[in-house]
Amino acid sequence: MENRISPDNLLDLMGSTPADNPGNHTTACHWMSQLVAQQVKSLVQFKQFFQSITENTPAYSPFASAKFAAQWQKAILDIFVLEPIRTQARIAANTGITPDIFIDHNRQTEEKYAELLYKFCTLFMTDKKFDFQKAREYSSSDKGKEILKKYIQEFSWIEKNYLSSGLTRLTGMKELLVSLLILITEQPLKHRKMPFMKYNKDGRPDIDFSEYLAVTKIRIENLFNEKAFDIINFSRRETGGNIGYSSYEIVPGTEMNSIRLRHYLLPDQVKPNEKILYMATPLINKPEIFDLDDGKSVIQGMHKQGYEIYLVDYGDPGPESSELGLDYFAKTVHDKYLEIIKQKHPGLEIYIMAYCMGGTLILPYLARRAEERMAEGKEMDIKKLALMASPVKFDDKDSGHGPMRKVIREQYDNLLMQELFNEVNIPPQVIDFGMQEIQPGVQYYVYSGFYGRASFPGAIKDSAPFIYWLAHGTKFPFKAHREWINNIFLGNQIFKGKYCLSSNNPKLDKKPVNMDMLRRAGVAIFDYRGQRDPIAPAGSCTASELWGQTDKCSTEGQTGNLCITRGGLNRTIEKNVGHIFVVSKILLAEYLEIVNEFYQDKSLKTSRV
Repeated sequence: MENRISPDNLLDLMGSTPADNPGNHTTACHWMSQLVAQQVKSLVQFKQFFQSITENTPAYSPFASAKFAAQWQKAILDIFVLEPIRTQARIAANTGITPDIFIDHNRQTEEKYAELLYKFCTLFMTDKKFDFQKAREYSSSDKGKEILKKYIQEFSWIEKNYLSSGLTRLTGMKELLVSLLILITEQPLKHRKMPFMKYNKDGRPDIDFSEYLAVTKIRIENLFNEKAFDIINFSRRETGGNIGYSSYEIVPGTEMNSIRLRHYLLPDQVKPNEKILYMATPLINKPEIFDLDDGKSVIQGMHKQGYEIYLVDYGDPGPESSELGLDYFAKTVHDKYLEIIKQKHPGLEIYIMAYCMGGTLILPYLARRAEERMAEGKEMDIKKLALMASPVKFDDKDSGHGPMRKVIREQYDNLLMQELFNEVNIPPQVIDFGMQEIQPGVQYYVYSGFYGRASFPGAIKDSAPFIYWLAHGTKFPFKAHREWINNIFLGNQIFKGKYCLSSNNPKLDKKPVNMDMLRRAGVAIFDYRGQRDPIAPAGSCTASELWGQTDKCSTEGQTGNLCITRGGLNRTIEKNVGHIFVVSKILLAEYLEIVNEFYQDKSLKTSRV
């Protein structure tokens, strides 16, 4: 061992880099992106300033010269500065890449780092297995040490070209490199904790060093053989760009711009239960979160219970959707699709299941539907609604949305969004940037978690559909996004009873929705919410308590982190889970059991229409 180079020696050669998180930040700090974004925001404000002078200064006033100067400066700014920025942003949005050139640079850096990791590993592999003899030769001979040092210099150069700091994806990749250096040299780190090592409360390693090396060997071999150092590119190769487990067909006549109604065909061996399940999805993200893989599919689980399943697929909206508001996506679409379903399945009960934003928007829709049917003297035709992490209360206090609202107030600029994306819609990378602000270090933890689990059999391939889903979002229609931010997230209109929807009834059209109609119409609401969910905090997922059949409910029990409020109608399930719990086979199976119990509750009167 005395002649072998140590991992500390090699790491010292790299010096301090952004991948080391020298500032001990708890999240990613995209400092270059934020700096330039502020400058672009200022340019747009200057344009508006010049526009204001141009519009408000009379041509024959004493200040006419100022008006002409403002017109000239606005034209120069618009043509030579803002137009290239707009063009780049729109090309990026239309081609699916990030409009942030610095984040795009980081992504290319991560790809180079992953390629170098793979190339580095080839030095120590024999027949797809890590060869300790080769590693010992490299780490003990003078020639081998020089080769190791050259690789370390390359890694260092790549890391120092990264334009973000803090807990980033590259930080997770650097930890993998450090664990590889420990494996190569067969020596622990002297002055820092070892990556992927579990430690006891007293700071001591949970396993001995030989076991750590054995696990690290398996991890590196698995990642090398799957070429999974770059987890995003791996997910693309593994899935072929196609995710989703269950078969479906598009219902004829449901094409509405990018929107389609999917019909998931009931497997031949399953007996129908004569119930329809209508699934309302968010406007952003692919709906395959409901159907990732075998055992990770809500669709599969509900099919086993005999439900005919229809799902709203909003697709990836194009320019034709940019001026369509929430009313179109959460009223017009549901009206049309539910009518088609009722015509295809006359007399069958329709239940609804909704996830996240899909649930937020389906609630006022159902309340307006109840108002319309009551005005016609009809009973409510949909009386069971299951919500998955669907927020309805947005304030700075007990809802838990204070941090996100603060981010919006400080960083969201409607003029900037209008300038860059009004014709091409809001790219998923822009939405993701905001989500990262309330999920400290989320990208680092995705990478670190993926690498950490890579030592388990099948874990790498098992993660591919979810990683692909996570990395490939969909655009948010521009006008609908603006209304979501202003009316719901900041205005809290649904909770306050001020949210308006259209109606074929003139007395209701464009009027605020009476949310209490859900209770009056006998709609039972099931809420499934997570205590560790920063996107839809438990304090915001309160629809069942606000508008469900709570007057008849009693608390049966509370055990650990699972609280079930029931008594025939209302259900509230709160667990120690995060926002995307459906990727866990265990959590999903538990959810499916509880939600089926809710749907099958005979104490609730239902309608057959």
